[in-house]
This record gives sequence, structure tokens and C-alpha cells, in this order.
Amino acid sequence: MESFEMFGVCFLFLSLLSMSSTLEMITPTQPLKDGTNENVTLVSTNGTFEAGFFSPANSGSRYLGIWYKTISPRTVVWVANKETPLQDHSGVLELDSDQGILSIKSGTGAKIWSSNASHTPSKPVAVELLESGNMVVKDGHNNLLWQSFDYPDDTLLPGMKLGMNLKTGHHRALRSWKSLNDPTPGEFSFGVDTRGLPQLVITKDSNDNIVFRPGSWNGVRVTGVPGQRTHPLTKSLFVMNEDEIYYEIQLLNSSTKLRSRLVPQGFQMRSIWSDESKGWDPLYTGSFDECERYGMCGANTICDVSGANQHCECLSGFRSNVADSGCDRTTPLDCNKGDSFKKYEGMKLPDTSSSWYDKRMSLDECQKLCLSNCSCTAYAQLNISANGSGCLQWFNDIVDFRILAQDGQDFYLRIAASKLQVGYVLDLSDHAFNRKKIGGIILGCTIFIIALLVFGSIFCLKRNKLKQTGELIMTKYCGRNVFLSA
Repeated sequence: MESFEMFGVCFLFLSLLSMSSTLEMITPTQPLKDGTNENVTLVSTNGTFEAGFFSPANSGSRYLGIWYKTISPRTVVWVANKETPLQDHSGVLELDSDQGILSIKSGTGAKIWSSNASHTPSKPVAVELLESGNMVVKDGHNNLLWQSFDYPDDTLLPGMKLGMNLKTGHHRALRSWKSLNDPTPGEFSFGVDTRGLPQLVITKDSNDNIVFRPGSWNGVRVTGVPGQRTHPLTKSLFVMNEDEIYYEIQLLNSSTKLRSRLVPQGFQMRSIWSDESKGWDPLYTGSFDECERYGMCGANTICDVSGANQHCECLSGFRSNVADSGCDRTTPLDCNKGDSFKKYEGMKLPDTSSSWYDKRMSLDECQKLCLSNCSCTAYAQLNISANGSGCLQWFNDIVDFRILAQDGQDFYLRIAASKLQVGYVLDLSDHAFNRKKIGGIILGCTIFIIALLVFGSIFCLKRNKLKQTGELIMTKYCGRNVFLSA
């Protein structure tokens, strides 16, 4: 009886072992196979991430993906064959020994997905899953041939670069899923627009159709993401040099689990894993108000949602364009007469795709340079960290400009010389909605009305006195009968 029980325990152990086995690396002679009775996965060194074949909820399709090994339910961060899922458990991930190329093949041997290689490898080649969640292919000299971080899915992980390699032209951007359980590429992309001052943008269907613009980096934060909750164990980084332009999230503690996902609805969600609640704690949810929609009010306008409702206003010196959305200048700029600037505080800086910048100039130098260039329409400080530095200038229409409730920046709009003294900067602390200005106007009007009533009372008393003497002549003024003395 005891031997029978021991046999049962051993049988169960071997059965569980056969159902789930792990690999530390994939080689040309050791592929990663899917299967109904055996689920082979590739696991990172400390067991943070796992790669293998899986099926999303309520789906029988099979995908090769990467997910957090110890988090339930499964949190997928990368998928290879998003557009070509397998319909059974016959898939296999193979590594070519001559070229170092990964490929997914079906049970019939058909290739449904493959990677590439940066150069001809030195043998031997192998695939490893790093603790960062990055799947890498390396050769015998430890040279990197390919990595999954260069081909993001819908999730930005710490250490992953979002942007462009200027030497190769390779662009890294997130692509949303079609739905929460369908990895098929969705409508939205999240990446870096490298025109002018590089900025983060979310586009729909094509790179030119911007729907939301988080904005550029100002040395402290992304300009269009106010109130983004930071975490003491993480930091953001924006790099611009001759080789590459990229945005990156970094961890200050390697045990922290952080992810930033582009959800199917087209906005960004950043969250951090909580061991206490056993769930994802949101740090930032990029949900939209009306002013977050790119160019909501048209060119040369301010979008404001600080009140009960969203509304649009023309910039100072502009008037509404009836034929088209947006506003046009009331008075053209004239360099020969000398133009001036109006200051707006607490703003989301406009679209920088047609801007110019210099990292070394002061703000005063930036203003003088803008005045000397007839095409310059506005300027701002490039870097607001410490004492501030750098110059940022615009040369076309002001687009996607809004008031921020917090974390906004100063912005200097160029206006025609006929409006202000040459070189003068008017401080509009609260823009067109300046409470002090409005209060002053109301006070002035009140005093005027009181004076008018007093004057009217004196006039009426005098009129009655004159009427008694008969020395009055009746005439018309503003449609009313009035009496003037003869």
C-alpha cells in the first residue's frame, strides 16, 4: 500500500514537471515549444519575467509573449506575432545558428513571424530573457544582434527607449491593442515627434494625425502632463544628442515593478505594482478633458477648462476667423517698427514641431533674438530646472495652447508694435481671464455710474429750479425730452 502511494506521488510530480518546464536560454538546438501537455517557457534570471506561448482571456488564439511571472492575472508586456496568431498549440520559437534570427513556426513548418539581425553573428548564438523584460539575441562575443525593446508593443517598461536612433533611422513607438484581450494592432501610437523640439505625441491611424500631445521635456517634466504623480523609486529621462532622441523611465530600485501602457482607448496609463494590495497602483492616467484634444480650439487660441465648461478664446491681438477654425492677427507684425511681447503664465506650451531651440541662451537673449527675426512669433524658456536656461522659439501659428491648473510655464507672444511700446513685455498673470484686470474694470465702471447718477441728480434739481422761472427750452437728446436753459 505504501509503495502504491509513493508511486502516486512520484507520478503526480512528474506530471506537473512535464506540464510546465522552464529554460534559461534558447539555442539553435534548444527551441521553445508550445504544447497541450507541455508548456515550455523562458524565464529571466531572478524569475521576474517569463516568455512563452499564451492565449488571451476568452480566446483560443496563441501568441508568443512576455509577462510578469509572479503576477496574477497574467500581465503581458510584449507580443511578437500580434497580426498572425496561431490557432493551435503547435507553435515553436526557433533560433537560426547562421544568422541569429528568431522565427515562430507553425506545426506545418510555415514561418509566421521572424526577427532580424544587426550583423552577421559569431557562433554560438543564444536567446536570453533579461530581468528588465527585454528578450535579447547575442552571439559568441556577447554582441547584441536583436532585442525586443527595439520593437515595443503597447507597454513602456523601465529601461526601454521610446524615440529614434538617428544613425539607423529606427523609430521606437508603442502601439495600442485592438481591445484589452486582443493584441491585434489598434488605432493609436505613442512616440516621439522629432521635428523641431522633440515632443511626446499620441497619434491615430497615422503619425500625422495627432490626437493628444503630452509635449516636450522642460528639464523637470513633460510640459503637457500636469500633476503627474512621481514616485521616489523612479525617474523620467529625455535624451537628445547626435546619435539618438528618446524618452525613458528609469528605476532607482530594481525590485520595483513599473509599467506605462497605451490602452486601446488611446491614452496612457502608468502604474506601479503594490505587494500589499496585490494590484497595480495608478501613478498617472492620461484621460482626456476637452482641452487635451489636440488643437481643440484651432490655431492662435487658448483652451480653458478652469470654469464650469470648456471654452476657447483668441490670443491677444487676434480675432476669430469665421471661414476657418482658429484666429487671425488683427494687426500684422512689422519688424521695421519694432514689435513687443505679452506674457502668459501657467500654460501648456504649444506644439513644437515647427520650433527652434538653443540650450545655452538666456531668456533675455532669447527675446532679443526673436525680435531680430521677423518670422519669430513667440518664445519661452527651454529648461525651467534650477535657475532656468535655454531658448525656445516658434515661427508659425500657435497650436494646441491651453491653460493648466498646475505645473504650467511662462509663454511670450509677439504682438504688433501698435499695441504696445517697442520691446515691452506685458505680464498677463492670468491671461485673458486676469481677475485683477476684470476687478479694475468693474470698479472703474461702478465709479463712473455713481458719478453719472450724482451729476444727473444735480442737473434735475437745477432743471426744476429753472423750470419755475420759465427759462427753459425743450429739445431732443438720445431720443428723450430734455430741457436746456435759454
